[in-house]
Amino acid sequence: MKAISITHPGDSHVLQLQERPIPQPESGQVLVRVRAAGVNRSDIHLREGSYGPDPTGQIPGLEVAGVIEKCGPDTSRWQVGNRVCALLSGGGYADYVAVDERHCLPIPPSLSFVEAAALPETVLTVWSTIFQWAHLAAGENLLVHGGSSGIGVTAIQLANAFGANAYATAGSDEKCAACEQLGAIKCINYKKEDFERALTDVGINVVLDMVGGDYTPKNLRLLATDGRLMFINAMQGADSQINIPTLMQKRITLSGSMLKPRDANFKAALTADVEHHVWPLLADGRLKAIVYRTFPLAEAAQAQQLMADSEHIGKIILEIPDESY
Repeated sequence: MKAISITHPGDSHVLQLQERPIPQPESGQVLVRVRAAGVNRSDIHLREGSYGPDPTGQIPGLEVAGVIEKCGPDTSRWQVGNRVCALLSGGGYADYVAVDERHCLPIPPSLSFVEAAALPETVLTVWSTIFQWAHLAAGENLLVHGGSSGIGVTAIQLANAFGANAYATAGSDEKCAACEQLGAIKCINYKKEDFERALTDVGINVVLDMVGGDYTPKNLRLLATDGRLMFINAMQGADSQINIPTLMQKRITLSGSMLKPRDANFKAALTADVEHHVWPLLADGRLKAIVYRTFPLAEAAQAQQLMADSEHIGKIILEIPDESY
């Protein structure tokens, strides 16, 4: 099979299309013939070696959509030919990938493979962080930084679907307009306006932050009593200033999460919860896959560079047409 391999840590040019053996599904796994794979910022961190271990030889990719080609031993739910999308721990930039069958979700008939590949990582991250951990409730106010990212557009839609009020920040008027079209009450262009000043009277209950740095003290000041600040990245810097009396006075919960390193049983339970609570929203249109652009698998480097440039709105997807098989 063809797969994108990291030849050594570095910039996007270290990604190379190579021939690899087709993986065989182990106990509890299914083999998916990949038709589309999502590109995530985590893939860039992996390529750069930011996670610590040398990524040389690894195949990036945390989410795919495709068709089940083979079922391994001790599988029960899926059959050959089923259309699924799936959360992975890696290996998605390839023609085939073996995945825990519990981490697969059925692709609704109305969705294409490209649209389905845009969902697993963002939906599971948002659901686990905002709803399971931060307990965002109907009527509460959510602030999403990076509102036009894949995570951001998902968070805005799910907040609306479950009765919360979404606010966002983004880096251009076009991105802000897109966030508001998806249901954000207000999106602040942080390049033109101070988001803290713009939202000071709102009373934010939950902040989903992927920025860190000097956003942190602003987030803490914006949060209402019993507010929750949830980190999923720190693109502006890992070090932040925290005023401890503010935490104490407002009883703020300060936390964060990474989905990738969680164990298989956690991801299985999360996937089942998402299928029960979130997947019905795809049928009635309350949740849409927002795809910005697709690239052929061989152009994974260009796809990652587009993500690194942060000009996109929604998801970037690698597409593997059926004709390639």
